[in-house]
Amino acid sequence: MAMESRTVPADPHLALTVSELLSALRSTVTGHPALSNIFVRGEVANIARPPSGVVYFTLADASAQISCVLFRSANANLRFELREGLEVVIGGDVDVFPARGQVELIVRSIAPIGRGAYWLSFEQVRDRLAAEGLFDASRKRPLPRFPRVIGLVTSESGAAMHDVLAVLGRRYPVAEILVSPCLVQGDEAPASIEAALDRIAGRVDIAIVARGGGPMEDLWSFNEERVARAIAKFPAPVVSAVGHETDVTIADFVADVRAPTPSAAAELVSPDREELMAHLAVVAKRLELHVRDHLASLRQRLDSFSRAIRPETVARAARERRDRLMIVAESLRREAKRVLAGAKDRLQAIAAQLEAVSPMATIARGFAIVSRHDGVLVDHVEAVRPGDAITILVSDGSVEGVVSGTRRTTG
Repeated sequence: MAMESRTVPADPHLALTVSELLSALRSTVTGHPALSNIFVRGEVANIARPPSGVVYFTLADASAQISCVLFRSANANLRFELREGLEVVIGGDVDVFPARGQVELIVRSIAPIGRGAYWLSFEQVRDRLAAEGLFDASRKRPLPRFPRVIGLVTSESGAAMHDVLAVLGRRYPVAEILVSPCLVQGDEAPASIEAALDRIAGRVDIAIVARGGGPMEDLWSFNEERVARAIAKFPAPVVSAVGHETDVTIADFVADVRAPTPSAAAELVSPDREELMAHLAVVAKRLELHVRDHLASLRQRLDSFSRAIRPETVARAARERRDRLMIVAESLRREAKRVLAGAKDRLQAIAAQLEAVSPMATIARGFAIVSRHDGVLVDHVEAVRPGDAITILVSDGSVEGVVSGTRRTTG
């Protein structure tokens, strides 16, 4: 059957604009029962993540593809990371985007094909942290044998806290238990667990992160990446005790030790009372031996000292010291005699020198010394005038007189 041809209208304004065409198409598509709240399966490709938080990607099969838009609100509820090549079933609505003339699928939900969203998210977080080395055995720290302060991160209302406290009270009552309560399930639980660990960081010797059993959805907070990183950076060893023995979480991988149950965790971090008593007995025995050895050493030193202060020993030491003192005294006496003799000789020589220049020696040779009444020596005629009182010093006394006149000698 031949396609019916239509004549182009003479008036171009009678033709639809592109905007009008796409608007009509959008009105037809939007709300259509066959194109609303539908589910489409395909493979994810061409993922783009602009800063706006909206995720754009393509959903394709072997012969067709459609553009998809995942808005921020729907993306926040996604439990796994959307990756290219992932086969999924998408729930959403078909829409037309006029600016690009493009049919789009507005995504409301995404579920991976073959594996659940929880399991896929678990694998993605596990693989990413393992690649960083957070699960390496070299990072695992040994548990302290006798911790003084034990931290407990768990819910205050859960059975896990009571189980841990009961075991610790029975096995290791001397330890201080620092409970840091938190939420253990729900959307706010990861941040709450992280904050609870931060509150006791640096205050405990070891920490237990605990929760009772339940379905995977209830335990999911302990698979969140932020919880795993909070455990990895904790400054003291951490024991993970989440769920039952068959439950495995990311927290178990990153913790220093995994315990199958909260009660088992309490047993791991605390020594048994009998073990503690046995250890104390060993320490007491070592202390006793140390004290005994120390006392024996002191006794030997006391014996040596006692021998050193016996009367005959003291008398002998005194005689030896007296003999040494006598020798030193005799040496000092001889040295003093020698020094005094030398000093006497030097003094006699100095006295002889002084005697040679003494005025008395001059007088003894028949000379006299004349001085005025004020003590000034008269050594020339101008020193006195007629009428001045003078004193004449001779060898055996002095003569007082008055100057009657002066006469200068010529030579």
